[in-house]
Amino acid sequence: MTKKIDSAGSLDGALVEEGAAFMALQARERYQVIVIGAGQAGLSVGYHLARRGLRFVILDAGERIGDSWRRRWDSLRLFTPARLDGLVGMRFPAPPHEFPTKDQMADYLEAYATRFKLPVRTGVRVDRLYRRDGVFVVQAGAQVFEAEQVVVAMASYQKLKLPAFAPQLGPDIVQLHSSEYRNLGQLRPGPVLIAGAGNSGSEIALEAARAGHPTVMAGRDVGQIPFRINGLAARLFLAKLVLRVLFHRVLTIRTPMGRKLRPAFISRGGPLIRVKRRELAALGIERTGKVAGVRDGRPVLEDGRVLDVANVIWCTGYHPSHAWIELPIFDADGRPRHDGGVVEAQPGLYFVGLNFLYAVSSTMIHGVGRDARRIVKRIAARPSAAAAARRSRSPSDHLASASDHGAVQPMAGR
Repeated sequence: MTKKIDSAGSLDGALVEEGAAFMALQARERYQVIVIGAGQAGLSVGYHLARRGLRFVILDAGERIGDSWRRRWDSLRLFTPARLDGLVGMRFPAPPHEFPTKDQMADYLEAYATRFKLPVRTGVRVDRLYRRDGVFVVQAGAQVFEAEQVVVAMASYQKLKLPAFAPQLGPDIVQLHSSEYRNLGQLRPGPVLIAGAGNSGSEIALEAARAGHPTVMAGRDVGQIPFRINGLAARLFLAKLVLRVLFHRVLTIRTPMGRKLRPAFISRGGPLIRVKRRELAALGIERTGKVAGVRDGRPVLEDGRVLDVANVIWCTGYHPSHAWIELPIFDADGRPRHDGGVVEAQPGLYFVGLNFLYAVSSTMIHGVGRDARRIVKRIAARPSAAAAARRSRSPSDHLASASDHGAVQPMAGR
């Protein structure tokens, strides 16, 4: 059938449909590996993929690399010193015992991607991941990417976790999730309730109390490391003992102790690292049980006590939010089934950056680095990737140069 153009110059419907199909075909991009997420996990995976000579792309929803750090509250600092915060191949550019700010970490990640010329596409929000004809398909709006292997390099912190009763709080109460909190200027004068007693909740509680807000911190006691992370003993050996030995080698999915404690770390988080209970008490911060509901617009604790507060900050964590992954890999709680990041049910699919993926350290810089190296080794061992790597040239000069000139292995970060 002949396609016609009318007097106004428009195409008939059939030609429009053919043109759309052609454009859709043109928009498809094919890679050996697609990495979803350009945080410390995704960049670590990218570093090792580049060294293997594999063709890959890293997709990230942020407008800039490091934006997930830039969006955190203004006073946030990493829980570990700079000497422990470098990704493989590049030291963190700060004095070794200084605790970097969240903006310094964001800028470091951006500089890392630039230094190693990692192929990061920013502003690409992935909508779907599915499999068709044995190939993984990643869809981001009108863009379509295909690969034989995919690494989901995103943390477990994707969708805000808020109690169902949160909307029942009175309109006169300022309520924010910790991801929305930036500084004390967002709060009303008066008492502050911090719902959640983990590291984020404790840090924000200290900030509020130091500014003169009567502060209540509600939630289960998560414990604390038994030394000051910025103290002399920590600098000499204790930090390494906990972060590099206990969190990295003892508490893993391969040890009985690690397997026993893993559910608690996933559901409740780890112990307080920088804040100590005595610091909270010294500032008059009241510790209570969990928030259980709302009565007459006011928060109610599990013991029935009603709190008259002006502000509530929900430090209640996140849901993984993997609904965009259209593959049968999830358990009853919505968590992906995997063995140290390898999804056996979907060969070629991997995760890096999840809480306790392999060890407690899996969300820390040195743990992410080890997980990335291990996963990329698995990727490169698949027949198609191994053949492509043999055909490719040796790793690019800038990566070899980093290795040849004293590149350090990553240590621990947040």
